[in-house]
Order: sequence, then structure tokens, then C-alpha cells
Amino acid sequence: MDQLRKIHYYDLSKLEWKLTGWIPHIWRLEQRPDMTLSQIPEVPAITAKVPGSVQWSLREKGIIPDWNQGLNARKCEWVENRHWMYEAVIPDEWIQDGTALYMVCRGLDYSGWVLINGKEVGTFKGSHVPHTFALIPHLAKEKNFLQIVFDCPPRWLGQFGFTSQMTEWKVRFNYLWDWVGRLVQIGIWDSIFLKASRGWEIKEFRCTTTTNYRTRTGEAWMAGSVLGEADAVVRLSLEQDGRILKTQDVNGSELAAGVTWTDLPIELWWPNGQGNRPLYTLHCRLLDKEGTENDAVARPVGFRQIEWKRCEDAPKNADPWLCVVNGKPIFLQGINWVPILANFAEVTPDDYRKRLEVYRDLGVNVLRVWGGGILEREVFYSMCDQMGFLVWQEFPLSSSGADNWPPEDKKSIAELSEIARSFIVRRQHHPSLFLWCGGNELLGDQSGNKVGSNKPVDFSHPLLRRFKKIVSELDPGRRCLSGSPSGPRTSGVEEDFGKNVHWDVHGPWKVEGRVDDKWIRYWKNDDALFRSELGAPGASPVDIIEYFKGDLPAFPASAENPLWRRPLPWWIEWPVFVEEKEREPKDLAEYVAWSQQRQANALTIAVRACKDRFPKCGGVIIWMGHDCYPCSANTSIVDFHGRPKPAALALRKIFRHNLIKEGPA
Repeated sequence: MDQLRKIHYYDLSKLEWKLTGWIPHIWRLEQRPDMTLSQIPEVPAITAKVPGSVQWSLREKGIIPDWNQGLNARKCEWVENRHWMYEAVIPDEWIQDGTALYMVCRGLDYSGWVLINGKEVGTFKGSHVPHTFALIPHLAKEKNFLQIVFDCPPRWLGQFGFTSQMTEWKVRFNYLWDWVGRLVQIGIWDSIFLKASRGWEIKEFRCTTTTNYRTRTGEAWMAGSVLGEADAVVRLSLEQDGRILKTQDVNGSELAAGVTWTDLPIELWWPNGQGNRPLYTLHCRLLDKEGTENDAVARPVGFRQIEWKRCEDAPKNADPWLCVVNGKPIFLQGINWVPILANFAEVTPDDYRKRLEVYRDLGVNVLRVWGGGILEREVFYSMCDQMGFLVWQEFPLSSSGADNWPPEDKKSIAELSEIARSFIVRRQHHPSLFLWCGGNELLGDQSGNKVGSNKPVDFSHPLLRRFKKIVSELDPGRRCLSGSPSGPRTSGVEEDFGKNVHWDVHGPWKVEGRVDDKWIRYWKNDDALFRSELGAPGASPVDIIEYFKGDLPAFPASAENPLWRRPLPWWIEWPVFVEEKEREPKDLAEYVAWSQQRQANALTIAVRACKDRFPKCGGVIIWMGHDCYPCSANTSIVDFHGRPKPAALALRKIFRHNLIKEGPA
């Protein structure tokens, strides 16, 4: 009986999945409950990787080309205009009479239908939240065929357009940005599993921690909900390396109300370069009256205190941009994080680790997870806990150029509120997470100035106000920003230095002419309290340009060359080379070396100037970290293969200056 009550999890990614492509809705006309499906799929069945994208599976079978090569991305766009069906057989032994059976999908990109044996059991929409489907009412006793059908995605959510009108909550960046070509991913991008139980389950478990750094004691808060019989016991424990530091048995009502532990004997968690990062685990176990464990959840936690103070000499009305960790002011130095691949369904733990280790070794201590991307997988945040990155997490909103005003209709606010709640509930336990942010470059004001505005949106906007309310309710210990940038101005304008209008600003991203007096003067006079984006363009290495050029010429590196115009020609600096050298580059190698050194010089000047002003300046975050597409040039400091460019190695000397030597983690 105890074994029957115990919850079971079955990993659906282990099954043999097939993928077929359909002219939209034809699959509805002739369904057969077997693996041959219908006789009329446009793309016959192929094996598919789960998690994985439709595009990856098609590329593996040679049905579409490598979108990273040349202009091949254009040859892949037809995939967006089909329905795609994943199908697998659910093993009979996974289905038990009387057991509640749910399919849990942590990432479906983007909308569609779920079927069992050809009959619809539910629909889904939204890439940013998990989806759960009750299967029991629809299952046969044996030979059950599970089908997940993906609808055609929205036509355009890319970099340009109207933010106020973009109300489909699919990941935006892979529609095309100035640093990635168009590859509108479709597929199962995160874990997918079946959950079977007989009414015993931990439905939700949330926890946060803080510390009194003076006494080296910690505080933990836990809350959640469980299903079980009236005499069910919820056993909470704080453990480290097999040692139980504290344990307590409560009932479901007590857990729902929240449980707080104080005066915990702990060691402090520090950002990269400031000390060690001891981690602990908070366990929640659901026991019956005999003490049998029926379900369990574990959350990695760490203990640190984060406060925000006004920068030195900042105006009294300015936002606080001096980050104080465990009583110590820390200069925040880091990179803006975007997904590692356009087809982010294929990102592996090794992909995360490779790039995070590069940033750790550079001395980076903050990662801004940009609002046009995704809530990264759980493993990303766990690695950030281990390596000491402070994570600035944005909700999925970004600028669009024509207007940058967030949507304010009731439906959008309700849907984005659920996304924000989901982000918080799933990630708030991580010590690396240190603030929430409404999104990227949301601009305008309530007076109606929504186009061409240099004023960041503030909490007077109804959506941003709702975000702030949700954070204050669910995660009150963390800061919530209306957006990035924030304050009176979006960008730092040299003519306005000294007027106290530059709080958190973006830019510049490009040097006008030579890296000489004008650029140096700008940074010498800078008065921004914080810079959450600044950058300078630099070419990719020669081997990447040559490998991914397809049938296009690698040289010249000018706007006349389609290879250098993809995805946009913003970062081509051929005319600057010609003006500086009074001749054209002799070959690709010369141009790349010049471009990369120019980027290194520009960023060195900017970052050193910001860090030299600390604590008048609280920090700087480079746009951007790594390439997720083999651009010939953009503002990344880590290339498509995850290798530091010369700019990154130059910044390493500045980032690592005055860091302390850490002991074993």
C-alpha cells in the first residue's frame, strides 16, 4: 500500500520519439492510433531528440541546411509555416489503475495541442511557463500513443516593431536581432515527464534565505502546499554534505502559512572573487504516519545579505546603485547574458559550464539575463550559485524601436503576471539571484510620449506596477527594477554630464572614429551611477568567419558583402579602418586583428573609467557576453565557440584587479 501511494516520475525524454511535418490541420483529417500516423504528412516520420527543436531534428536528417552557414537561415523559414507532431508510445507499466497521471512539460515552444490516441486532451500556449495535462481520463489500458502537435508560431516578434502590440509570449530574440539571424524555434525545449501518484504529492515548495553577516547566522523561510491524508507529515531539514543542521516536522497547514528558522549556524556565500560559496540544501519530504517517504523536493540554497545604498556623491533622490554584499560594497562587473544558441532547446549542461567558467575566470561577478531571452534552465542558476555570479533576471519584455512601450491591456497584464509568478516560484531559492527586472529598454511616459523617448518607463505603468507588487508579495527580500535602464534618462549624453540625470543608463555601443580623445574624454567626464549596457564592436575570429561563410566570400569586410550584412550591418567598421589607415585592409586577417584590438582598447578605456570611479559608480555590464550565432562582427567578447576574444582578455586584467584569493569551494 505504501508503495502504491508513493509518487513516481517517468522521464519521457527516454522514449523513442517520431516527428512528422504537416500542412496546417491536415493531421486532423485522417488519424490512426498507431505509429504510422496518417498517410499524408508532408514530412514523413523521422526520429526526434527530446528535449530538442524541430529544426535540429530536420537538420540532422538533411531536410534543412545548417542555418549558421551563409544565408541558409532563409532556407529554413518554411518550417515556421507547418504543423509539427511529436509522437511516442507510453509504456503500459507506467500506467497504474487508480493512479493520477499527469504530463508535465517545463518548456514547450510555443503553442499547440496534446492528444492521446488521436483525441485532444488539452492545449498549450506560452514558451515561458510550464504546462501540465491530466491524462487518466483519456488513457486506454494499453498501447497509448502520446502526440504533441505544434501550431505555426507568430509571424514576427523580432527586434523591430511595436512593443505595445507584441502580446504573444514566445521568446523574441530568435526572430532576428542585430546579433542573431532568424531561426524561430519550435519544439520541446526543456524537460518533460509523467508524474503518477495516489494523492500524495508536494505541489509546491518555495524557500528563501538571508543572513546576519555580523553574527554569521542565517535565516530560512519555507512555504508550500502538499496533498496527502490528514495525518501526513512534512519534514523540513537543512543539510550540508550529509550533515543535518536543523530539522522540523510540520503539517500541510503550517507549511502553507510559512515556516521560518532563525539563528542557523552558517558560512557566508560570496560573489566571484570575494570569498567562498558554501552551499546548503533545504529538503521537504512528505511522509505518511508510518514514516514512509511519498514525495520529496530539494532546493540548493546559500546565505548572503544584499543591500543597496546610494553611490557616493549621488543626488538624494537617486536610486541606490551601490551593491553591498555581507556588509562589503562590491563593484558589479559583468556581462549581458543571452541564450547560448538560437535553437536553445539543444543547449546542454556542458554548454552552460563552458561559458560560465570563462566568465568566472575573467573575474565577472554579475550576469544580466536579458529580457528578450528566456528564463534559463535550473542547471544554469545552480552553476551560478557554485561559481559566484549574481544574476539579474529580467521578465520577458524588450524594446522594439518603433515603440518601446509595454502592453497595458488587461489580458497582457494578466498573462505576464502569471509568467512573473512562475519565474519567481521556480528560481527564488537561488543565492545567485539578486534582483528582478521588468525588461529591456522599456521607454516612454504616461503623457503619451512613447516613440523616440529617452525616458525609461517607471512603476507608474500598470504592468510594471503589477510586477513590483508580485515581487513584493512573493519575494520581498529582492530588489525589483522597473526596467533596464532606469531613472531619468536612457542613455548617457556627454552634454548632460554633471546634471544628475544619469542613473542606470545604456550605451554607448560604438566608437565614433578613432579610439582617441573623444572616447577618452567621454569616459573621463562620465557621471552615471550604473551602466547596465555598454559595448564596442569587434570581428569574430578568422576561423569562425571562414567556416560559416557558406558560399559567400569572407572578404571584403564591408557592407557590400552579404556575409557581413547578416543579420544587420550595424557593426561593420570598414570605413573607419580606411580612414585610420588611409588604405583598405590587405586581407581578412589584418581587418580582424585591427577590429578586435579596437574593441579591446575601447572597452578597456570604458570599464577602467567606471571602476576607477567606484563607489561613485556602482558597476558596469558589457553588452554582450557570448555569440549565439556566428556573426562576422558584433559586440560580443566571447565568440560562437565559447572562446574569449582579445577584448575579454583585456578586461580580465581590470575585472580581476583587487580580487581576493578563494579557498576550496
